[in-house]
Amino acid sequence: MNLVNVIQEFKNDDDCRAYLEKIRWPEGVHCLRCQGKKTNRMKITQTRRGKTYTREIFECASCLYQFSVTAGTVFHDSHLPLRTWFIVVAMMCEAKKGISANQVKRHFQINYRTAWYLCHRIRRAMQAGNIFGKLGSGGGIVEADETYIGGRYDKRRKRGPFEKQAVMGIVERSGKVHAEAIPAPSKAILVGKIHEHVAKDVKTVMTDEASAYRNLDLPHQVIRHSALEYVRGEVHTNTVENYWSLLKRGIIGSFHQVSVKHLPRYLGEFSYRYNHRADLGLFTRTITNLVDTGNLTYADLIGKASEQKALF
Repeated sequence: MNLVNVIQEFKNDDDCRAYLEKIRWPEGVHCLRCQGKKTNRMKITQTRRGKTYTREIFECASCLYQFSVTAGTVFHDSHLPLRTWFIVVAMMCEAKKGISANQVKRHFQINYRTAWYLCHRIRRAMQAGNIFGKLGSGGGIVEADETYIGGRYDKRRKRGPFEKQAVMGIVERSGKVHAEAIPAPSKAILVGKIHEHVAKDVKTVMTDEASAYRNLDLPHQVIRHSALEYVRGEVHTNTVENYWSLLKRGIIGSFHQVSVKHLPRYLGEFSYRYNHRADLGLFTRTITNLVDTGNLTYADLIGKASEQKALF
């Protein structure tokens, strides 16, 4: 379902609630407290900020507990219309290089903090959707590489020349990618991540000539970039390099500035889109993740200010 379909299908919040009901209770509504399957639908009217709203809730026939379709989900305590959530989800699923909070702010005429919080909660749901088995299982070819996320060194800025965040990427050709921030590109960490995310029956692990990958106890091929070698038959790391290009173009072009604290969610967002690039039901998958993933409070999101070191 693309952005145009979402706008056409979900004309108001009632359409969104009906869709959430189908996703959350495909076999029929059941009570959130006692799991009873007999519930009554009720309409309630509320006044908020001078406006009157009518919405549907459910009442359990057994324990009389009242709940809504958004109860216990990330949507429950949000003051934004559900339709806004749905449209932003569609935008983030389709934007190959991401969409910034400033863009969301301008499109929906909301303040920046609200837009930023909204986008990060969606990113968290995307991050939760990146669970899969080991790469290269069944004889696949895997590429591993590391890069640094951060701006060019400028002596006028109050930071050291090596103050960038190391990120490791492992990608299976024609398959999925795993990318995560690492403390340092040391041999123990890089080889450890390969063992953690690559299957033992992998056909080959492709890397560059970095010394950290030497003596890797898996089938291993090396491409020598220092000798201006980029492809030797099927030996190359172009797949993971292409992923880095997409990630960095997105960060520089769309977000301009990210922090170490929030980088894992940005990595999760880009990996999620890459891993589900052929999934025609990506919108539904993301809404389902939002329903199933616990809420991220604003206090937990911002954490300590001292941890929010800018990378660009």
